[in-house]
Amino acid sequence: MAFSPERLDRFARHIVIPEIGGAGQFALAEGHVALVGLGGIGSPALQYLAGAGIGQLTLIDDGDVELTNLQRQTIYTERDIGHGKAVAARQWCADFDRQLNVTISDARIATENAGALIGEADLVLDGTDNFATRLAVSDACVAEAVPLLSAAVGRFQGQVGAFAGHLPDQACYRCFVGDAFDADDCDSCAEDGMLGAMAGWVGSFAAMQAVRVLLDGVASLGDPQWGRVHLLDGLAPAMRSFAIPKDPACKACGGSAG
Repeated sequence: MAFSPERLDRFARHIVIPEIGGAGQFALAEGHVALVGLGGIGSPALQYLAGAGIGQLTLIDDGDVELTNLQRQTIYTERDIGHGKAVAARQWCADFDRQLNVTISDARIATENAGALIGEADLVLDGTDNFATRLAVSDACVAEAVPLLSAAVGRFQGQVGAFAGHLPDQACYRCFVGDAFDADDCDSCAEDGMLGAMAGWVGSFAAMQAVRVLLDGVASLGDPQWGRVHLLDGLAPAMRSFAIPKDPACKACGGSAG
């Protein structure tokens, strides 16, 4: 694979970083990320994934753009209100970089279809807003042997965790939250409120972690940080992190053997 002069110029600020370099940028260009949820987290994450030159993107969201979204969902404009988020996000990608390979789905992701929607990706970034969907995505990632970045945000707090539950010594997202939330939605941002910039912080941090995962074994920035959850506090402001051990009794990954 070789970059054209135009692509070399576009990604020059990456290529000159020793921790990425040309080999790392090639790896990003060959990477495939499935982005589940194109809202407050997914919008800024998509912008930075596309900006990083991730070559293939699968965009999944069954919702329509609403006026209230514009306070934090940065890829949409007033013209997009009433239109599907997945379609609008694909148009944003086309306007931003015509060489991106983008596929979309406006189906609601659930246990029945999650594997088919994300199974071809190198990495899934989940920015959905309820536990039942996150667990369905996580279980599909384990079954399809696809690593997962799970990101969530509310008010002034956010979290981003990296999971590779298909590996015998690594936790999955279900190991982290357990089984109690399979059928229960969490509180929505409509009820709790949401600082727009907080969603941006979580989304951009998740995109940075995605770059780390895709560069694993290729460039020195590559460090998936499996089983580690980062907590972002917008009030302090501060960050802290902790490790999640694999649960041998987890119904999704407890019997994983690699």
